[in-house]
Amino acid sequence: MPVPSVERPSAAPLGILMLDTHFPRVRGDIGNARSFDFPVLYHVVDGATPRRVATRTDPALLDAFLEGARRLERAGVQAITTSCGFLALWQKELSAAVSVPLLTSSLLQVPLAWRLTGGRPVAIVTARAANLSPGHLAAVGIDKMPLFVTGLDGATEFTRVFIDDATTLREEAVRQEVLRRTLDIVEAHEEIGAIVLECTNLPPYADALRQATKRPVFDILTLCNHVVRSLRPL
Repeated sequence: MPVPSVERPSAAPLGILMLDTHFPRVRGDIGNARSFDFPVLYHVVDGATPRRVATRTDPALLDAFLEGARRLERAGVQAITTSCGFLALWQKELSAAVSVPLLTSSLLQVPLAWRLTGGRPVAIVTARAANLSPGHLAAVGIDKMPLFVTGLDGATEFTRVFIDDATTLREEAVRQEVLRRTLDIVEAHEEIGAIVLECTNLPPYADALRQATKRPVFDILTLCNHVVRSLRPL
C-alpha cells in the first residue's frame, strides 16, 4: 500500500481516494500504481474500512472523502477517482466539491456499455450484491436501465481478503470465484451484452472474464484511462 503525500504539487494526472486497507494490491488493482501507465497520487481516507464503505456506505465518512478530494485537487491532479465503486452513492456530492472531473465508480460506464451493445442488458459484478442499493444505481443514473447484478457475497476468499481485510491473498482462488459468479449470470441470461465490474479489486481478473464470456468488460481502469486520456495532450 503506497504511503501518499498530497501536500506538494503533483505531476500525476490522476488522484485516487483510497479506502483504509491492509490487503495485498496486485497489479491491476487500483491500489497498485503499476496498474497505470501514467503517474497516480494516492490519498488514504482514515477509517474508511471496506466494511464501512462496501457494506453500508457509512454517511459519517462523507466529510473525510470530501476533504480528501479537495486535498488531491490542491495537489494538482487533473482528475480524481476512488478505490470503491460503492462510493457511487456520493457521486453528486464529491464531484460538486472539486473543479476537476471526479469519477466515483466504474458504474458510470453502464450507459456506455448499454449503448455500445445495442441496448442489451448489462451485467454488474459487485463485491456485495446485497448492498448495491437502488440509491447507488440512481446516484449514477442507471436505476432505470436493464441490468443483471451478481455479487461476490459469500465467496470465501474474496470476502476474507477484500471485505475482512486480510493481509494475504490467494489470487487464483479469487480468480475462480469471480469467473464462476460471472459465468453463472451470463449463462442464465444470454441476452447480456456487456459486463461492468463495480469492485476496484476485480480488474486483475478482467481479461479472464473477457476470454471466458466473449463480451466486453468494463472496470475502473478502463474508466480512468478513458478520462485521463481525454485530459492529456496527444
